[in-house]
Amino acid sequence: MSEEPLVSALQVRRQADIEGRTGVIPEQTYQTLVGVPERPTDRVRVGRASFKAKALEPLHWHPIEALYYVISGSATVRDIEGNDYPVEAGSFVYAPAGIEGAHEWEVEEELELLDIRATNETNRKFQFTVDKETLRSFIDLGELDRRDGRRFESHY
Repeated sequence: MSEEPLVSALQVRRQADIEGRTGVIPEQTYQTLVGVPERPTDRVRVGRASFKAKALEPLHWHPIEALYYVISGSATVRDIEGNDYPVEAGSFVYAPAGIEGAHEWEVEEELELLDIRATNETNRKFQFTVDKETLRSFIDLGELDRRDGRRFESHY
């Protein structure tokens, strides 16, 4: 049996104490709740996103899976095929990694949601915008720089 005392690793925080920043569109505010060096986790990253009414986050996809849980407000989530899914408080959206999980948020009334990612690696939390006509994906070089993503370790 170990002689070292047991030390708690439990983290208890207040969302109100975490500074927000502008999200991927100007009408979004984002707070990373856990999964960053100052609030570390083993594998998960959780954020809170707030959207202003009438905001549109264009069709996009991520190279990691994501789960969104709607806290309040309402929106329409649109998939790669153009299907509309109305969401409101209590709804959740699972977006698998890759273009087949592409989604767009058309916010009707102010929207608050939890954003749960399957990694805390910042350089894997990219967002690729999809051109709806050509289905070509792209990412801004500045976004790659911000996410330290010009070069990253292969996972193969």
